[in-house]
Amino acid sequence: MTILLPEQLKRILSATPSLRHSYLVGGCVRDAVLGLPQKDYDVEVHGVGFDELESALSRWGGTDVVGRSFGTVKLNLPSGEAYDFSLPRRDSKIGSGHRGFKIEVAPDLLPREAAERRDFTINSMMWDIENGVLLDFYGGLKDLENNILRHTSGAFTEDPLRVLRGMQFVSRFGLSVTEETLDLCRSMIPTHTELAKERIEGEWRKWASESRKPSLGLLFLKDTGWIVHYPELAALMEVPQDAQWHPEGDVFTHTLHTCDAMASLEEWRLLPQDDRAAYMFAILCHDFGKPATTRTELRGDQNRTISPGHEMAGVSLAESFLKRVHQPLALRERVAPLVANHMVNSPDWTARAVRRLSHRLLPESIEGLTMIMKADAFGRPPLPRTVPRNIAALISAADEMNIRHAPPSAILLGRHLLEDGWHPGREVGQALKAAYDAQLEGDFNTLDGARAWAAVWKNARHSGQPSDG
Repeated sequence: MTILLPEQLKRILSATPSLRHSYLVGGCVRDAVLGLPQKDYDVEVHGVGFDELESALSRWGGTDVVGRSFGTVKLNLPSGEAYDFSLPRRDSKIGSGHRGFKIEVAPDLLPREAAERRDFTINSMMWDIENGVLLDFYGGLKDLENNILRHTSGAFTEDPLRVLRGMQFVSRFGLSVTEETLDLCRSMIPTHTELAKERIEGEWRKWASESRKPSLGLLFLKDTGWIVHYPELAALMEVPQDAQWHPEGDVFTHTLHTCDAMASLEEWRLLPQDDRAAYMFAILCHDFGKPATTRTELRGDQNRTISPGHEMAGVSLAESFLKRVHQPLALRERVAPLVANHMVNSPDWTARAVRRLSHRLLPESIEGLTMIMKADAFGRPPLPRTVPRNIAALISAADEMNIRHAPPSAILLGRHLLEDGWHPGREVGQALKAAYDAQLEGDFNTLDGARAWAAVWKNARHSGQPSDG
């Protein structure tokens, strides 16, 4: 194999003698082995000190040395490209938390020693840029070929973030974890409290937006015992479901299947990262309300398992989970209406019902909801993987009304009321809100109809009589 460097980076390395002993490290090497495109090129430079490294890079562009204590310099080129250069280092755990490390930059560290501090063997491979060869001291290539995730050394336990990195790696690359690595992760359960919020957020975001088989990461949390830190997830285990609708098993098992179903949807894979994360989190959380609402009830001559109201019961639990994994407010606001409405059903979708639903989903859309509904339906093997008629009918109705991706725009605007002689003030705002509600009800569908409706609303308001709107 070979790794082709960007031309600018290649020129910098070849024209700078002090950067002679440089290696590509980490994810870019792993991805190259897998045949994936390289997004980031991380360069580790041996045999120079920090000041010499910074000086050598500064002739090529701006240097950001905020990572000085970690032996890291970011080079920002005039072209807009940016590359991270780092020095080999020794890390020693001297306290709790992600700041509880003594970091010693060690320019003369051998490549084997430098690779030993990396989390997993698949990330410990290095590419010798000068000689064009892969350095694989800890068997990362073989582990990658065999789809195995294995810790590199005993230093793994010094950083609890590595457990969450393991969660997203197994999901992204379809890996099996060695028992020895699982044991180390189990021994680290108490260290979860040491993790910084932004680091938890980042690893969960990668799981939600980049997974090929997200169920593997959830099973990893279960097998390592780290699921205890996510009680909303742990509560799903062994919660029964009705076998007629859920032959796959309990709620946790169903959730595993639905997350994998979401990752398999072509329309999901084509979305931007933020959208992929929102929909994956929504399907992960969609049945969080079932543990509190599930009961057995005699129906006819059979006991049936039901979970009435679990959609709304799950909204607050989804919010607590997403806060626990430190996802931003904008994402949480998208997930809530998807969880609340994932069970909507109608034998005949009327225009009014579809308009109302599109508005309830804000800031989400019917398009987003139907993705959740499809993943939910597909997550019930061995039931066939087909789009239920209810979902197909909803999509068709929304398309016909051109509101699949957003609710209908308001027909009546403030400028229309001002043109009709209304005075600026609170009443205009109240009228516009009431008019939009009436529009969703189907009381009018043209601007002339909206203006007539507003006139009736105003007259009724001033006369003290209720309006038809």
